Amino acid sequence: MTKSGVNERELVMEILLSVTRDGEYSHIALRNVLSNYQYLDKKARAFITRVTEGTLERMIEIDYIINQYSKVKVNKMKPVIRTIIRSAVYQLKYMDGVPNSAVCNEAVKLAVKRGFGNLRGFVNGVLRNIERNLDEIVYPDPADKVSHLSVVYSMPEWIVKQWLDVYDEQTVEKILSDFMEEKPTSIRCNLSRVNREELKARLEDEGVKAEMHPQLPCALMISGYDYLGALESFQEGLFQVQDVSSMLVAEWADPKEGDYIIDVCAAPGGKALHLADKLDRAGSGHVEARDLTEYKIGLIEENIERSGLTNIHAVQWNATEFDKDAENKADIVIADLPCSGLGVLGKKTDLKYKMTEETQKELVALQRKMLSTVHRYVKPGGRLIYSTCTIHRAENEENAAWFVDSYPEFSLVKERQMLPGRDGTDGFYIAEFKKENQKG
Repeated sequence: MTKSGVNERELVMEILLSVTRDGEYSHIALRNVLSNYQYLDKKARAFITRVTEGTLERMIEIDYIINQYSKVKVNKMKPVIRTIIRSAVYQLKYMDGVPNSAVCNEAVKLAVKRGFGNLRGFVNGVLRNIERNLDEIVYPDPADKVSHLSVVYSMPEWIVKQWLDVYDEQTVEKILSDFMEEKPTSIRCNLSRVNREELKARLEDEGVKAEMHPQLPCALMISGYDYLGALESFQEGLFQVQDVSSMLVAEWADPKEGDYIIDVCAAPGGKALHLADKLDRAGSGHVEARDLTEYKIGLIEENIERSGLTNIHAVQWNATEFDKDAENKADIVIADLPCSGLGVLGKKTDLKYKMTEETQKELVALQRKMLSTVHRYVKPGGRLIYSTCTIHRAENEENAAWFVDSYPEFSLVKERQMLPGRDGTDGFYIAEFKKENQKG
C-alpha cells in the first residue's frame, strides 16, 4: 500500500486481468494505469511496472511452477485467483527485495478484498508451498530442447520449434535470453533541431542517463527516467523513442533532396519522421505518412507536431487499396507492414501469447496483398524498402523472394535479418528493392 492509499498489487492485478482475460495489449494497459496514477512516486510506479511486465514475461514458467505445487491447475482457477497467485510467484522467485512473508500475506489480503475470502487458505497454501520449494523446482530435461527452452524462457513451444527449424540451439537460446534482459531505451535525436551532444547534455540535466550509440550517429541509449512524457526535451520534440533496427530503415533509404516518400503503414510515425528529418537537413523533399485508422493518424500527427517538421503530412489510407493518384509518384516507398511481431517480444511480452501459427499465415497473405498494391507507387528508378519486426522466414526472406518473382521489374538490392542476442537490436528484417528505370 502506498502513502496515497493506493494498493500497488491491486493495480498490478487489474492490469494483468485486462491483458490475460480481456485481451488488452500490455503496454497500453500499463500506460493507461500509470497515466491515471501519475501522482504515485517513482518507487511505486517502478514496482507496478516490474511486477506487471515480469509476470507476463515469465508466465509460462510461473504456470509450470504453480502446477507442480497446486492441486488445482492454473487453467482451472478463477481468473482473479490465478492472477493474484501468478504475480505473487513472480515476486517470490524474482524480487529478492520483497520479503516472502509480505508477498504471501498481501496476496491473501487481496483475494479477500476481491470477494474470495473462502479461498484465502488455498491461496496461502499454494504460495507457502512454492516458497518452501523454490530451490527444488525440476525443469524439463534439456534433452527435450523444445520443452526445456519453452519453460526456462517462457516462450510458447510452437515459436521455439519454428526458430529451431531455422537456427541452431545456441542461436535460439541467445535470442530467448536477450528478450529477458533489461535494456536501456533507444531514442533517435531530431538532428534538424538539436545535435546529439547537446541532447545528451540536456537529458543529463533532466536526470536521465544517456549514452551515445556506437554505430548510429543519431541514436542515444537512455535509462534512469521515470515518466518519459514528463521530460521537457521529449515534449519539445528533440527526440523520438525508436529501436536502432527501426532507424536503419531510413539509413538504408538514404533520401536525397527533393525526394517524395510514401510510408504506407507509418503509425506512430518514427520512420517517417526520421526520413523527414533527413530530408530537412538535405534541403528538403516530402514524406507522406499513411495509415489505416483515424486513431493511428492522430498518433502520427501528434508526433509530427511535437517534432516541428513541416515537410511531412499524414493521410488516412488502407494499404491494401490502390491509390491511383499515387501511382509512380514516390522516389521511395516504405512498407513496414503488419507482422507477427516476434522480434520485439522483449518490449511487448504479451504478443507471444496472442500470436498463432494460423495468424502468421494470414499475415503473410496480408503482406503480399499490400506489396502487390503499394509497389505501384514507386517511380521507375525508385526504391521500395520492406521491413518487419519479426523473426519468421515466411514473412521475411520468403516474401522477398516471392516479390521479385512476382514483379520482375524490381530487383533485390540487399536484405538483412537482425537477431536479438547477436546484433544488439530487436529481431528485425529489412529488404531493399530497386525498380528498373523503364516501365516494363
